[in-house]
Amino acid sequence: MITLLEDRPSLVLRDQPVRKFWFDDELEPQRSLAEERLHRQQRLAGAFRLFAQYGFAQGLAGHITARDPEWTDHFWVNPLGRHFGRMRVSDLLLVNRDGEIVVGDGPVNQAAFAIHAAIHEARPDVVAAAHTHSLYGKTWSTLGRKLDPLTQDSCAFHEDHALFDDFRGVVLDTTEGARIAQALGSRKAVILKNHGILTAGPTVEAAAWWYIALDSACHAQLLAEAAGTPQPIPDEMATLTHQQVGRANGARHAFDSLYEGLVETERELLD
Repeated sequence: MITLLEDRPSLVLRDQPVRKFWFDDELEPQRSLAEERLHRQQRLAGAFRLFAQYGFAQGLAGHITARDPEWTDHFWVNPLGRHFGRMRVSDLLLVNRDGEIVVGDGPVNQAAFAIHAAIHEARPDVVAAAHTHSLYGKTWSTLGRKLDPLTQDSCAFHEDHALFDDFRGVVLDTTEGARIAQALGSRKAVILKNHGILTAGPTVEAAAWWYIALDSACHAQLLAEAAGTPQPIPDEMATLTHQQVGRANGARHAFDSLYEGLVETERELLD
């Protein structure tokens, strides 16, 4: 082994080897308010473009929001009618707690305000929330039940997602949004019966990745139940696995792995 290393002079070994398996002890860099705002805006624009790549854009439906780091009762959101795949930082709207546009031209999706304003008010820990009418999420929602812990990946949502089973048409007022926020509680996701899925997290990255992961979990269970009788992971092991794969820092890094390539090929999203 020493001989092989000597034959590769460009290889530099650490003075002291380190053990680093996971991301949960890592803290995000300290940023000024302006830097943090730009960080959230850029990840938000990137999240929309990733959602488009995953097929989550359908007509005028769908929204992701990011709380402003300075005016914490305001949030950034997509303008109604702008396709997810064309979203740029400069397209984003800043909306206050009354649904008024503070930055940008609009218009605002009324359902986006009704749902997200209530979630941001009820959950000060939530920086971002995501909801679209993704195919597998809305298909699963018609069954009116929560997901089972069928796979390692789906355990990220074990005992960490809720069911809102009171569909009353398009969500147009904040009282409906408040009932969704109440159903969500302290969890990371909620299944909206006959509607779709919604995720919330402490970063834009976490909320967006959890949405992608939740739609995938819905897809997996739909396939499994169509093929036969799935065998869930036992509760004790599902709980352990949730602690391993359901954390926000892991979600942040999963999102970043997608975002990095996106910026390389679609750098105009930063404009």
